[in-house]
Amino acid sequence: MKIAVVKELAPGERRVAATPETVKKFKALGAEMAVEQGAGLTASIADADYAAAGAVVADRAATLAGADIILGVQGPEPTSLAGAKPGAWIAAGLNPFGDRARVDAYASAGFEALAMEFMPRITRAQSMDILSSQSNLSGYKAVLDAAYEYGRAFPMMMTAAGTVSAAKVFVMGVGVAGLQAIATAKRLGAQVSATDVRSATKEQIESLGAKAIFVESVKGIEGEGSGGYATEMSDEYKAAQAELVSSHIAKQDIVITTALIPGRPAPRLISDAQLASMKPGSVIVDLAVEQGGNVEGAVAGEVVERHGVKIVGHRNVPSRLAADTSALFSRNLYNFLSAFWDKEKNAPVLDEEIGNAIRLTQGGKVVNERLLG
Repeated sequence: MKIAVVKELAPGERRVAATPETVKKFKALGAEMAVEQGAGLTASIADADYAAAGAVVADRAATLAGADIILGVQGPEPTSLAGAKPGAWIAAGLNPFGDRARVDAYASAGFEALAMEFMPRITRAQSMDILSSQSNLSGYKAVLDAAYEYGRAFPMMMTAAGTVSAAKVFVMGVGVAGLQAIATAKRLGAQVSATDVRSATKEQIESLGAKAIFVESVKGIEGEGSGGYATEMSDEYKAAQAELVSSHIAKQDIVITTALIPGRPAPRLISDAQLASMKPGSVIVDLAVEQGGNVEGAVAGEVVERHGVKIVGHRNVPSRLAADTSALFSRNLYNFLSAFWDKEKNAPVLDEEIGNAIRLTQGGKVVNERLLG
């Protein structure tokens, strides 16, 4: 069983799908490990570190030759996989909804594509969930990016020259990223509030010491939506939420938006009119900018200014903390494959629940129900 770790070729991608730690663990399972030269350099991992862990470090062609499993952060382009055997698994973040053409190309090439972001959010798969591990650090980084652009202090400071007021931070969307953003902003001394369409998150917000801002007059989602995400809300709820947010957002210094709905454009949370109501010098960090954005006027890959408000739209936020996010991502991949490792076959054998959830292609066809509906 040969596992190949390829260098990421997507622009701006600094992460890597394996670390020396996980190379050692895969070797202990009985796998042969091959790592492409330079794969970990942008995540602060030298080729020598992979070699010391037991991997064969070589060029891309040698790394892929005869590979049974190919690990990546973002799905490699099929044309870059020459030499991999037909039927090889590709385990990575594959963006199935956003890049369907690539999925079709995997099928045509005979690869079995496994979309790690389709991992079901069930208890036994928590340690395999790349969305949670990467979102956690994205929420942390969003607060640091906001602090950088804000240009003022976060905590209240009592000085001989007078008092510096604490920054007011509002987090919209309380999933993994939102909860980490709340916790990080609190650690920095900000006055934090948060909202979500799922009323069940109110207790989580308050447990972190933040103020929960919720629509009380119209019923929201009591629990989780599909897969732990929010779902679309009624027009009545959207109107009530917009009114509540408008009155609250005008008083905030920093807003962080994190709302995503799988397979759909990100919901619009902040309008241009709401932006105009904010104080000059305020900052908004839109973590959903690559899916269309939660904020009107946000631009993917840029920091723009509208009505005196900075809107931060960095692409691929997890890649901005490449060493740590690579460590977590690679552990997700190891936890996934090792959980299904058959010692007699010296290979992973997936069960139906997880296999059917994440498998996109098999036998030359697209087989995932979420892509066939």
